[in-house]
Amino acid sequence: MARSAAALRQRASVFAALGDETRLSVLGRLSAGTPQSITRLTEGTRLSRQAVTKHLRVLETAGVVRSIRAGRENLFALETKRLADARHYLDEVSRQWDDALQRLRAFVEE
Repeated sequence: MARSAAALRQRASVFAALGDETRLSVLGRLSAGTPQSITRLTEGTRLSRQAVTKHLRVLETAGVVRSIRAGRENLFALETKRLADARHYLDEVSRQWDDALQRLRAFVEE
């Protein structure tokens, strides 16, 4: 697992971006796999286009969405690579905790 300062900053930006319920909701809408416009992402919500745009920029900066120019409109799509990296990192941390708990259990049971 890469532990360079740059890799940690990158992961931290992903987790910070995911730490907001509105952004998680936007990601949920994008998880269908079809790039969507800001107008479509605001449909059925109480969010303004400006609010969704702000959240999309945070997600884009973190690398979990990308914008695609389609004529006069920007569409947004999910970028799964950064999310997969975050999941891999959490899996590694989980394994470390499992190992630590196993060592503690073995120590206590001796």
